[in-house]
Amino acid sequence: MIAEIAEDAKRRRQSGGGRPEHALKLIRSHKLGAVRLPAELGGAGYSKRDLYSLIIRLAEADPDVPHILRIHWGFTEDRLRLRGQESDRQWLTSIADGVVFGGVSSELTTKTVGTYNYDTTLTVDGDGFRLNGKKFYSTGSLYSDYLRVTASDDAGTQRAALIPADREGVIHADDWDGIGQAQTGSGTTILDNVYVASDELINFDSPEDPKRPRGSQPQLILHAIAAGILRAVVADAAELLRTRNRTYVYAAAPKPTEDPQLLEVVGRLSSAAFVAEATVLAAADAQDDAAAYAIANGAVCDRREQRASLLAAKTKVGIEDLALKAAGDLFAVGGASATRSSAHLDRHWRNLRTLFSHNPTPYKARVIGDHEVNNTPIPKAGFF
Repeated sequence: MIAEIAEDAKRRRQSGGGRPEHALKLIRSHKLGAVRLPAELGGAGYSKRDLYSLIIRLAEADPDVPHILRIHWGFTEDRLRLRGQESDRQWLTSIADGVVFGGVSSELTTKTVGTYNYDTTLTVDGDGFRLNGKKFYSTGSLYSDYLRVTASDDAGTQRAALIPADREGVIHADDWDGIGQAQTGSGTTILDNVYVASDELINFDSPEDPKRPRGSQPQLILHAIAAGILRAVVADAAELLRTRNRTYVYAAAPKPTEDPQLLEVVGRLSSAAFVAEATVLAAADAQDDAAAYAIANGAVCDRREQRASLLAAKTKVGIEDLALKAAGDLFAVGGASATRSSAHLDRHWRNLRTLFSHNPTPYKARVIGDHEVNNTPIPKAGFF
């Protein structure tokens, strides 16, 4: 299946682009959104390490695909933790059936540091409510069956609703114009007087809620995608060298595949990919420990959660420069021909740069340093 996703991505690149609709059909039919569910709930019983290994493999094939599912896997994790509640059991059944959940939360309007207020409004309308507003960075919503939407009610309280993605008034603009992760549907979602039934309201789950896990999973998913991209960089570098016939008059060997300098470049790329993947999986083990405790006890252990957050942050700080350099060094293997647009090799750097621009590294590094020097706790926020 993953090979089929990779082939579909290659075909779309060569034909000028397009959405990964076929890949999402495969995801649904193989129920990859349910892999974290235990077998008795219709899943595959994956550990967090298993999940991140899958994400790395998917990202090597097409980095847009696991990025699209990032919110879905987070929603699934919350349902697992709360599965004792009747309202959450029904969603677990839907997840096991292949239903995909997305979310729209971010807005482009100015926010004060430390606040989670929304300009999107939830107003009373008879026995129900109406949603009105505009969201951005709507990653995955274009491909989802249901959306978790955040808004402020008449009292200014933060609320969340879970509604069908195709409900009247929900408009997916598909206007994402970022330099990378082009087909993730990360642009605008307009909510035009969208009806919300009272039983479609769900817990807001504020990041500061002590009963809620920290946000290490959505962070590490981005880094796992980066690790998968590095695997693709290595594969492309090896293929470039194997298929390259021309070389320079001053090259160290007559054949590119025997040139020690070019082989060294590929060796460094392979080592960078290994370091990134190993780091992601080490951080995944800490998340396994935290998640297992939360699911077994119905409550989070802040010590475990904080360790998982710290390792996810260190992963980002540790692999960002390594990954971006590797994506640039790829061109040393292919020479000027590698820069042709038809080779599409620039996609790796653009996708990595886009991923790493989520929650910028200087903020992460500062928090890590403050923790090391002053033993300051990791912030209880969705970005850690």
